[in-house]
Amino acid sequence: MIKLSVLDQSTVVSGRAPAAAIQESLTLARHCEALGYGRYWLAEHHNSASQAGTAPEVLIAAIAATTRHIRVGSAGVMLPHYSALKVAEQFRVLEAIAPGRIDLGVGRAPGSDGRTAFALNPLAETAAEHFPAQLRDLLAWVRGEDLLENHPFRTVTAQPAGPGAPEVWVLGSSHYGAEVAAYFGLPFCFAHFITDGHGTEEALALYRGGYRPSARHPAPQAALGIWAFAAETAEDAEYGFASRALWRLGRDRGVFPPLPTPEEALAYPYSDAERAHVARIKARALYGTKAETAARIRALAETHDVAEIVILSTIADPAARRLSYTLLAEAFAA
Repeated sequence: MIKLSVLDQSTVVSGRAPAAAIQESLTLARHCEALGYGRYWLAEHHNSASQAGTAPEVLIAAIAATTRHIRVGSAGVMLPHYSALKVAEQFRVLEAIAPGRIDLGVGRAPGSDGRTAFALNPLAETAAEHFPAQLRDLLAWVRGEDLLENHPFRTVTAQPAGPGAPEVWVLGSSHYGAEVAAYFGLPFCFAHFITDGHGTEEALALYRGGYRPSARHPAPQAALGIWAFAAETAEDAEYGFASRALWRLGRDRGVFPPLPTPEEALAYPYSDAERAHVARIKARALYGTKAETAARIRALAETHDVAEIVILSTIADPAARRLSYTLLAEAFAA
């Protein structure tokens, strides 16, 4: 049975204030909990006109405080920007707010442009090189375990101490994240929606082949992060997807604007080359009616032998986005 979870980037929509995206995230989290989704993950992006989710740890606290059952976490905290101790402290506080419901997904990518990465961490040029060591220390601090015997901060404790600990995931869109997750014996989520599936098979093979069993995770646990959208009719699906198609056209050129509305996207004067590019985007995209979209998701999960799919739906209309999650929950409950 496939487990469904949610990835939310707090997408900024053209014509609406970025702060509205945060309110929409709070509403969608409660909606998806009622539908039975397993996890609600918040992304981290900086200096972006496309995404308002700059501080997942803050949104996690708000969502955890206003939900009861769904797991809430980051997808992810971009660890090279921060002190491993500070991240551990934040997530130990979150664990105290919602015991047994917190996920700490970490990644190495900047989630921003190069200048912004330096604004977050003046040592950004070399910070990513220390990701494995940071993760090693983070695991010890967040779980209340001892650091290495000769570690200069061995006597430092991440409070609040307690018996529980967040579940740590490694997130990635390359072989590197898969290898790090395998080395530390951690669950791994591959960002299929970033690569359009390129490299998915290789990354998961590396993860499973190199996996070193850990006490908390004796066997590999892989998930796929995908973009998907379901609507009641094919026409509604095409209409909603128009926003995604134009936004992706910009992303592929290195431009990250607010998500256009379907009206703006349908009025855009595409050139022949742009239409061809959008046609390639559409051919790979997971969208359509409930049955069509669910069938493609099932096929993808079977192809890559994963039991959990984390769904991102960047749709301009909040009601259409909520309906998409409703339809997919219905399809997978059947």
